[in-house]
Amino acid sequence: MTTTGAGAVVRPARAKAAAGSATVRRGQGFQHGGWFVAPFLALFALFVVWPLLRGVHLSFTDANISGEGARFVGLDNYREALDDPLMWDALGHSALFTLLVVPCVTVLAFLLAMLAHHIERGKWLWRLCFFMPFLLPSTVAANLWQWLFNPGTGMVNHVLGIGTPWLTDKSYALLAVVICTLWWTAGFSFLLYLAALQGIPAHLYEAARLDGANAWHRTVHITLPMLRNITGLVVALQILASLQVFDQAVVMMDFLPGPEGATRTIVQYTLEEGFTGYRVGYASAISVIFFVLIAAVALARTWLLRNREEDGR
Repeated sequence: MTTTGAGAVVRPARAKAAAGSATVRRGQGFQHGGWFVAPFLALFALFVVWPLLRGVHLSFTDANISGEGARFVGLDNYREALDDPLMWDALGHSALFTLLVVPCVTVLAFLLAMLAHHIERGKWLWRLCFFMPFLLPSTVAANLWQWLFNPGTGMVNHVLGIGTPWLTDKSYALLAVVICTLWWTAGFSFLLYLAALQGIPAHLYEAARLDGANAWHRTVHITLPMLRNITGLVVALQILASLQVFDQAVVMMDFLPGPEGATRTIVQYTLEEGFTGYRVGYASAISVIFFVLIAAVALARTWLLRNREEDGR
């Protein structure tokens, strides 16, 4: 009885000692790991957190580009922005661009990935051709398509035998930017889809083939459900990137807002107000409003995805 009691006393003591040593090891691991994370945190705070806070502060002032003599104006910049028709037009152009680009990029990337995944000969060449445009800088891609859409010497009108004023007519200007963006950015989503396709177990297709399922049924009932998560990721990334479109629209229109402002996006309008109109405070207010809208879109997407997962369970 005495030995048993002593053992019972010793075991909790050993357990406490082990727990204490584990806590010490975790503390030491966190302390050492913190030194590796510290440079990133410092740069993140310097180039992300501080500019964000500084921008919010400037949005409540009438600061100009010189940064001198800024007065606190409260919500005046936000009231002016919400009543500014040019801001709403620019935001509408960004929204329309997103609505055109996101579904087209998603479908195009999926079809290219299916082709590259099932083709047998020259597979590496097809993959390289589909992904290569994404490696180009945005200015190079925009200048290339600016030349292709040139009404006089452009290859698009020459090959199609048409005379469409792609870059000088407001009805076609934004569409030209959309086409350039599809060609330039589809490679990234293509790569994501291709990696996901290679992760689908082959025995699922074998079983479906033995059951008499044709290629269409295998795609609809196996491929698409297995790619649901990656499709959600592609759509989310494309929405966030498309809402912030700037480079290709500005370069293709020679740093102008396009015919009758047809390609002026919210990012371009913000820069115009801040660096052309010298109204940094007002431009900061527009940036904050745009940031809130993007955050709302991201949160809505997360909420919908979470509800879908819960319904699936």
